[in-house]
Amino acid sequence: MSVLSSAVRARNSAAGKAGSGKSAPPRSALPGRAARLAALIRLCAAAGLAAAALALAAALALAGTLALATPAASASAVPAKMGWLRLAHLSPNTPPVDVYLYSFNNPFARIVLHHVSYGTVSAYQHVAVGEYTVAMRAAGAPAGTRPVLATTLNVRDGGAWTVAGIGPNSGLRLEVFADRLTAPPHKALVRIIQASMNQNSVSVAFGGRQVSRMLTFTSVTPYQGVAPGAVTVRAAGGTEHAAFTDHLTANSIYTLVVLDDVGHLKIENLQDSAGSKVMPNGGASMGFGGTAPRPGAPLAAWAAAALAGLAAAAGGAKAVSRRRRPALHAR
Repeated sequence: MSVLSSAVRARNSAAGKAGSGKSAPPRSALPGRAARLAALIRLCAAAGLAAAALALAAALALAGTLALATPAASASAVPAKMGWLRLAHLSPNTPPVDVYLYSFNNPFARIVLHHVSYGTVSAYQHVAVGEYTVAMRAAGAPAGTRPVLATTLNVRDGGAWTVAGIGPNSGLRLEVFADRLTAPPHKALVRIIQASMNQNSVSVAFGGRQVSRMLTFTSVTPYQGVAPGAVTVRAAGGTEHAAFTDHLTANSIYTLVVLDDVGHLKIENLQDSAGSKVMPNGGASMGFGGTAPRPGAPLAAWAAAALAGLAAAAGGAKAVSRRRRPALHAR
């Protein structure tokens, strides 16, 4: 005999003893699944299943929180204010790290990048406006441990930022770079990040024109306008150099990162924006991982956990939550 059937009979019996002259309780104003959870709480209470009622009450409280956090369907036509973020590891002698992105007032990680090694730059991730915390932990460290580094930034509507771990391991820091998304007509914009520690300084030339001289480790240049078209870019240090040929598109924006490689320098060409007023591509190659749930996780999963607790309570077993401990907000 099911627990729910027993609860229904208990409720009907209680209603019969109270007499048919009593008016029915007011219907819940909570929509859909939340209303059903409220009904289940009343059934559990009637059947004397206090533990199950408490579990369902917690799920109902969550339903209310999600209802407040989720825009109404009638408001879906209002465009959301969004910006772009990408994350980078630019410290040559720092081991791989796990990188977390948190919404400022939310202890759950919005994005987790695992085992990020030197020279890795993620694709842009489309995020809602607001304050965020970026935290770095040693690769494989539990999500609840204190980060090695953390910084905050404010994402504004239509803006783009790169957050990079940069510097030597002994002086590692997180830097936030504001990225440009529009270029002058018929020009390409280029910025250089000098992330080579093996060379005391590096100079960069486009074709026969030197655009940056004697850049020291961790230097970041302003954006510069250059002629579009095929170009050979050369980076030269005291003992090592690198070169590559690429086509720079008019009205587009690039970040060139000078990196250490085995026995030579390496240049990574990152396209910040393609075409005048064309925003970066979203959908970064970074998954939701670690202990972070996907944003807007449906209530059904939480209700299922509560119902599992109900079944365990009915069988006299102690219910154990299967949810992993949420990541602590890095502060």
